[in-house]
This record gives sequence, structure tokens and C-alpha cells, in this order.
Amino acid sequence: MYILQVEDDFASAHQLREYKGKCENLHGHNWRVRVRVKGERLGPIGMLMDFGDLKRLVKALMDELDHKFLNETPPFDTLNPTSENLAKYLYDRLSAALPDGVRPHEVTVWESEKCAATYTE
Repeated sequence: MYILQVEDDFASAHQLREYKGKCENLHGHNWRVRVRVKGERLGPIGMLMDFGDLKRLVKALMDELDHKFLNETPPFDTLNPTSENLAKYLYDRLSAALPDGVRPHEVTVWESEKCAATYTE
């Protein structure tokens, strides 16, 4: 199994619904995201996929969330915008965009330097 990894980031604000504490108030994060994809077969030139293509896919996802109020951005207008839900959302979106033979391995979302959530299947 081959695994590729890229990282990117975005800035956005959110409020956690039904949370009793500071995070129920509007606040922002500089989110860091690590995407790892996997596949069993390399292409004819010896690559699972081009890093540039993977970076572009991840950047497009980050751009959709960058400088947004997540609580007003689908699906987080109904889904609580937690780090866990962000990781799963990005995993699912990435799944639909990857080329044949490549699938997500895991997505990790840091909301701070010391706190992160990872989604994997």
C-alpha cells in the first residue's frame, strides 16, 4: 500500500451548537488539515498520483471553507461544525474527487497547535 500526504490550512469562524462553555460563542480558528491518500498500484511513471494534483484538490476544499462562518456554510448550517465533523466532511469530499485507484486514508484537522481530530475508515 502506498500512502501520500499533503497539508494545507484555512481560517474560519464557528459556534458549537448545544455546547456549554466558551466554544458556544462565536470564535475563529486557523485550521490546519493533513490529508493522507492511499492506493495499491503505481501508474506507468511510478507515482500513485501527482502531488501537485493532490495539493490542488485539497486547496480547492480549503478555499470553500476559508474565511467563512461555518455555521452558515452547508453542511454545517445543520451539522455541528466540530473538528470531528470537519474531518469526516473533508474525507467524504476528497473521496468523490480522487482518481480511480486512489482513496482517502485519513484526514486530520487541527483547530489549534495541540488539538486535532482524525477521521479514517
